[in-house]
Amino acid sequence: MKKALELYTPSRSEAALANMIKDKCVNELGFEQVNIDNVGNIIATKGTGEPRILLCGHMDTVPGQVPVRIEDGHIYGRGASDAKAPLIAMLLAASEFPKQSGTVIFAGVVDEEGNATGVKHLVKSKLGVDYAVFGEPSGVENITVAYKGRLAVRLTCDVGDSAHASAPWLAKNSIEEMYDFWKAIKSEIERVGTAENKAKSISCSLTEITGGSSHNVTPQKCKITIDIRVPTITTCDNVLRIVDTVITKVALEKGVKATYRIEDKTEPFEADHASPLVRALLLAVLDVRNKRPTLLRKTGTGDMNVLGHSFKIPVITYGPGDPHASHTADERVNIDEYVASIEVYERALFHLSRLHHLKKKKK
Repeated sequence: MKKALELYTPSRSEAALANMIKDKCVNELGFEQVNIDNVGNIIATKGTGEPRILLCGHMDTVPGQVPVRIEDGHIYGRGASDAKAPLIAMLLAASEFPKQSGTVIFAGVVDEEGNATGVKHLVKSKLGVDYAVFGEPSGVENITVAYKGRLAVRLTCDVGDSAHASAPWLAKNSIEEMYDFWKAIKSEIERVGTAENKAKSISCSLTEITGGSSHNVTPQKCKITIDIRVPTITTCDNVLRIVDTVITKVALEKGVKATYRIEDKTEPFEADHASPLVRALLLAVLDVRNKRPTLLRKTGTGDMNVLGHSFKIPVITYGPGDPHASHTADERVNIDEYVASIEVYERALFHLSRLHHLKKKKK
């Protein structure tokens, strides 16, 4: 774990960690097939037959280094929570899976914090699996069953002309005009998308803005990125229709040109609570922590959304770490929780294999 944290792996710079994991899988952990695919994912397989269980974590982190240290029962470092602790815990648990109990496939994917290049490639590879567990910080006694979707919209306002800053009345100002677009979009989303809790509400954030060509010229063009999170009670297309209507209306009222493109469209996802996978993880947490886990619906978006919609199999997200510590200057994971999570993953694999074969016998 400490060695993994000492490797700085922002998105698309994960090769050193992939090679380290490959070496461990081949020489120490007993995996039978190990390879790094052409986008940089590390895939390691052990065992044969059913069930075929995917344990998938991501190797990349957000940019910014955090000095690696052990202090007050925690290990600090960039990725300690999101998501190298879940990644390495899953790797160690997979290495202990008895070969006769089925097939376990460990995947360390790239670019989760970027454009999900790794998991999208995994989906295209048509990997044949029956269940998938994603490693993200939920806390050792919690299981993440739902993620919001994400809609990223890049909006451009073009007022058609510019003027000298000393005579601003000669042209419209695209930055000022854009403010009205953003205000109208935010207002409408809050009006139609606010629910009784955050997990069921639509949220939107203005995350990027660019505009202007010179310090003394009024800006002809302004561009913004709007990050919208979509709950499981609706769809990205429904929300996009709302945004499109607002943009068309404001552009017409103001007499300016407005165009947009979709940077990301990931649908919301909720796991089947009655699946053998959810039951296996519930039993595993009970075994290890003697406590029934809490099922979480998160306001973020994860790789679970992409694979869950594509493969149509039971999927779940679980892992050690406090999600609120993720991406912070004090990113950390509790060492006792990290160690306990390895056992939870091991017990979950045991229960899942058992429940899968019981289900087959009943059929």
